[in-house]
Amino acid sequence: MSPPIVVHGCAPTGGRAVTINGDIAGLAHDDRDLIEFLRRAGIYDAEHLLDDPNWIEWRGGPAHRYEAA
Repeated sequence: MSPPIVVHGCAPTGGRAVTINGDIAGLAHDDRDLIEFLRRAGIYDAEHLLDDPNWIEWRGGPAHRYEAA
């Protein structure tokens, strides 16, 4: 089973799209943005999930990196 949260590759202008259960949550520019998207989706205490592969899949770039290549 795939993780419910996907942080996609960096956009050309920076930031990474975030999907939660296949729905677009927004464009994160840092971990604070990602945590806020998760909070709005009802996932509280999200900062503890950022490195849990059961919850989050980081695609197209290293975890916690949001700048364009």
